[in-house]
Amino acid sequence: MNKVIASAAEAVADVPDGASLAVGGFGLSGVPGALIQALFEAGASGLSVVSNNCGAMDSGLAVLLSAGRVARVTGSYIGGNKEFARQYLGGEIEVEMIPQGTLAERLRAGGAGIPAFYTPAGVGTQVAEGGMPWRYDGNGGAALVSPAKEVREFDGVEYVLERAIRTDFALVRAARGDRHGNLVFNKSTRNFNPLAATAGRITVAEVEELVEPGEIEPDAVHLPGIFVQRVVALTPEQAADKRIEKVTTTPRGDA
Repeated sequence: MNKVIASAAEAVADVPDGASLAVGGFGLSGVPGALIQALFEAGASGLSVVSNNCGAMDSGLAVLLSAGRVARVTGSYIGGNKEFARQYLGGEIEVEMIPQGTLAERLRAGGAGIPAFYTPAGVGTQVAEGGMPWRYDGNGGAALVSPAKEVREFDGVEYVLERAIRTDFALVRAARGDRHGNLVFNKSTRNFNPLAATAGRITVAEVEELVEPGEIEPDAVHLPGIFVQRVVALTPEQAADKRIEKVTTTPRGDA
C-alpha cells in the first residue's frame, strides 16, 4: 500500500519510447513539472501526449516538445505556444484538436471503463465530418486528416460518437497526497488532473505535501488511491515553483 517512490527519476524510469501519456494541468496550473523534467532527462522520445495544451514558454510539456520528443498531441488548445504551432504547421508533429469538454469526457470515460459516448459538440463540423488536418506536409497541405465519425439522432437531436481515451501512463500534480495515493487538488488544478489520472494504466502523482494515511478526511479526497500507482513527494522548492503565464493584475495606485 505504500506507493511512495524515492524520486521523480525512478518514478518515470520505465516509460519507454513511443509511450502514450495523459498529462494533467491547464496552462501552467497544476502541471507535473518535476515528472516532466525527469522524463526529459531519461531521454524518452516518440511520445504520444494527451493534455489540454502542450506547455507554455519553457515550462511543462514545452520542455519535451522543444526537444523533439513528442510525436503526437491530443489536446484542445495551442494558444501562445509558438513552437507547438510551428511544429504542427511544419508537419513535424501530429495533432488531434478536439473540443475541450469532449477531451475531458473522453479521459473520464476511459477511466470509468466506458468505451465511447455520444455528444452534440462538433456535430456539423469537421470534428464529426472528418477532414481536419492531423498532420501537415510542410507545404501548406494536409498529409493526414481526421476520419469521419458516426452521427446518430436521439429525440430529434444529432450526436457524434466519441471514443474514450486510455494511455500507458498518466502524470499528474496534487496539492496533498498520502502514501496510499489518495489525492487532493487545489482550485483550478482540479480541472484536468483527476481525469488524466483515471485514464492512465500507470499513474504517477507528484504531491506538494505528503501526509500519512488518515490525515486526509475521506470527504476531502478528490481522487481515490486506487487510480494512483506511484507517488513522488516534491521538495519545498519544487512545490513552490508555480509560474504565471500572463500577469493581468492592475498596477498599484491605479483606479
